[in-house]
Amino acid sequence: MIALFTDFGADDIYVGQMKVALLRHAAAGTPIVDVLHEVPNFDARAGAHLLAALRAWYADGTVFLCVIDPGVGSERGAVVVQADSQWFVGPDNGLLSVVAARASRTRTWRVTWRPAGLSSSFHGRDLFAPIAAWVSVAGDAARLPLDKLEAMSELDVRFGEGDLAEVIYVDHYGNVLTGLRAKALSTDARLRVGSTDVAYARVFAEVAAGQAFWYVNSIGLVEIAVNRGSAAALLAVRVGDLVRATV
Repeated sequence: MIALFTDFGADDIYVGQMKVALLRHAAAGTPIVDVLHEVPNFDARAGAHLLAALRAWYADGTVFLCVIDPGVGSERGAVVVQADSQWFVGPDNGLLSVVAARASRTRTWRVTWRPAGLSSSFHGRDLFAPIAAWVSVAGDAARLPLDKLEAMSELDVRFGEGDLAEVIYVDHYGNVLTGLRAKALSTDARLRVGSTDVAYARVFAEVAAGQAFWYVNSIGLVEIAVNRGSAAALLAVRVGDLVRATV
């Protein structure tokens, strides 16, 4: 399986072009799954924490093609990371670093290959997609296209394994995802975001309509929501705003 994780937007022209590039190089019948194409624009840090939370739902051997790349065309590196039994292909701008830091074992390669006619602004299609397809075909490190890769000891840009006490994503309901893993937070805690404190509830139906609360979402992150409403609108928060736990 190849899983796509980008800030391209599902309705623009870019995702389709990247899928065509994958189909040219991947084995016939390889499933291509859209993880998310609405990662906050240009935000590798938010994307890194979202990716780290989402990866657990994908099978061993999945190749994640990850492109949040405001430095496209610059000297920033292009990398392949093997994190436990999954693979990640993308820019070396921190996007893959939280996954790498939290993995039990990792291996990292710099992408040295450059195709003829490489676009200066669309490495997702021209560089990362072919590499992701070839990694998918290889299936293990021993069969990687080593004429196109060079082993490296660690990523150049690293955000670390810790949580991110910020808003990292707002979904179309207005639910506010944070970079805090819920396992580290007591249900007695209150969360302050903006100028508002919110208490814990297990599910939406435990609070009145229009009331804000925090809960443990389906991917293990602390999420702030409003029963039948938009937390982002009610609390006037957006991606990047700080979140603080209090007792």
